[in-house]
Amino acid sequence: MRGDDQMTGKREMFGTDGVRGLANTGAMAPDAILRLGMAVGRVFKNGDHRHRVVIGKDTRLSGYMIEPALTAGFAASGMDVFLLGPLPTPAMAMLTRSMRADLGVMISASHNPYHDNGLKFFGPNGFKLSDETELEIEHLMKDGPTVGLASPSELGRVKRIDDAGARYIEFAKAAFPRRSSIQNLRVVIDCANGAGYKVAPTVLWELGADVKQIGVDPNGFNINREVGSTATKNLRDAVREYRADIGVALDGDADRVLICDEKGRIVDGDQIMALIATFWKKRGNLQGGGIVSTVMANLGLEKYLQSQGLDLHRTQVGDRYVVEAMREKGINIGGEPSGHVILSDYATTGDGLITALQVLAVVADEKKPVSEVCHLYDPFPNILKNVRYHGGNPLVDDIVKKAIQVGETRLGKTGRLVIRKSGTEPLIRVMGEGEDAGLVTEIVDDICAAVKKSAT
Repeated sequence: MRGDDQMTGKREMFGTDGVRGLANTGAMAPDAILRLGMAVGRVFKNGDHRHRVVIGKDTRLSGYMIEPALTAGFAASGMDVFLLGPLPTPAMAMLTRSMRADLGVMISASHNPYHDNGLKFFGPNGFKLSDETELEIEHLMKDGPTVGLASPSELGRVKRIDDAGARYIEFAKAAFPRRSSIQNLRVVIDCANGAGYKVAPTVLWELGADVKQIGVDPNGFNINREVGSTATKNLRDAVREYRADIGVALDGDADRVLICDEKGRIVDGDQIMALIATFWKKRGNLQGGGIVSTVMANLGLEKYLQSQGLDLHRTQVGDRYVVEAMREKGINIGGEPSGHVILSDYATTGDGLITALQVLAVVADEKKPVSEVCHLYDPFPNILKNVRYHGGNPLVDDIVKKAIQVGETRLGKTGRLVIRKSGTEPLIRVMGEGEDAGLVTEIVDDICAAVKKSAT
């Protein structure tokens, strides 16, 4: 490891959730991925044992290019590589620990379109890497591709693991309470044509549900296209068509989930966390006296938790920061409104399927419609808009800072604003929340206009 003086600075390649970009360009070009694999291998080789890395991916066409480039980088650094094929991100975190690997990698751009791709890294404990480790990796990449190569006799070996999906299926089923049953429930599962397209329907079917599935025909191009947690119309239509009890929408790498009630209404991550926290509190399973979420969590969630004697701890956006706060405070539920929910009793990262199973357990126990079970509070009106920019940082522009200041003054104590740069795309995300939806919309629009003006 490098000294603190070498580890200061800002990350350039890593964002809020690993490395991400347009496939076959920049950080997602084969040569960059090869060098990244070499650098990461150097960081995680810390002894004389045979080091191993497990690699999974989602269903994007570019995965066929990225996987061998990454494999070559790790093998060149002297790490043995185990290829697990298409699997959810949380499965990779679990299998990194289960297979006692030094490192786990998921090739995925999560909810992004097929033309993007990315890399998510997990340490041997199944948790995502710290900012410091990511910064060290970036420093090592600057040393050049010939530094730190293994000798010919120490090159890594490569092996494909054929039953990785079956291992995760059993792991996920074990997270469903034995005393609960979903045999009388009809469930529509939307797998976003992504990484969960095989394992998620299988888990629900083996637990006894009447399963109807959509988004399970990946072709390399259709991941997240009009399906999944970022495009729920098809799920809502299917729930009504099949007269299902509940709908479950995963995203491209299955670390997020949204729920659809029997009326076709979407239940977001805030409501899901509130439901599980309340359920676990009644049964004595909730730890830490509350939950952890980000600055994006709705004020309605905060007020509901307060009414239940629970706390809401907020972090900056990014599930890594949620997990860090959970570990620090001894809390076992955390997540984001997007449906990225971490249940640390079962997983080290967001797991859409396991989260859905916890919701199903509550529905099965309550024996009430999902629309009643999952609607615990009315959220505050929330407006979120994205403004694309090209270069620089619009948030330091005086025009933008003035618009934000005026907006905060107008909202006063009746609401809040969160304006931030996306960690995965060149976007400024402008979120406003408050009691008066019209006022919030007007303020958000004014700030967006200022950002657009500064970007021209």
